[in-house]
Amino acid sequence: MKNKIGILGSGMVAQTLAGGFLKNGKSVMLGTRDASKLNDWKAQAGENASVGSFTDAALFGELIILAVKGYSAVDTLEQAGIEHFSNKTVIDVSNPIANLPPVNGVIQYFTGPNESLMERLQAKAPDAHFVKAFNSVGAGKMVNPVYEEGKPTMFICGNSGEAKQEVIEILNMFGWDGEDMGFVEAARAIEPLCVLWCIPGFLNNSWTHAFKVLKK
Repeated sequence: MKNKIGILGSGMVAQTLAGGFLKNGKSVMLGTRDASKLNDWKAQAGENASVGSFTDAALFGELIILAVKGYSAVDTLEQAGIEHFSNKTVIDVSNPIANLPPVNGVIQYFTGPNESLMERLQAKAPDAHFVKAFNSVGAGKMVNPVYEEGKPTMFICGNSGEAKQEVIEILNMFGWDGEDMGFVEAARAIEPLCVLWCIPGFLNNSWTHAFKVLKK
């Protein structure tokens, strides 16, 4: 497993995942447009935590996590430098959520049913090894979630088997069962899980659930 993790993003998702890696002895750099807003986080996160630009984080990371809002994901790749993602595992946490209000609890996407945001990202950075993961649960349950029913399931996909195995190891470290759903096109099914996950939140203020695959 890689020891240097570059995370593009500075919100709760980015900080939660950063904390999980730091607790497991990894070095983490958060990439952001405004490093000053992470001064408190850096002071509390310890000596293995650092902050830089998107480019800094992409260069730093042996493994990269894209944890920005979906509508800015492609621009973030470009700002960081497409060449800095080549031959690296890139965990894509983003969802293509449109800047529109939910309708009866159902959020709206800017992608269609036969495309996904991760496919756009893979096309933009063809030499990167994108793996979709962590997009169908809230930040509060991303690292070491505890459920009476056992480990929850995180669905992943991507074109590189080696990159997916690396992500499954991370999921195991964070208390998840990883379920490999195949190639990048499977993101067309995985990304909408966020839509389903959000409905109980908007309708009933319930945000702590997760999905689980049952097998016989």
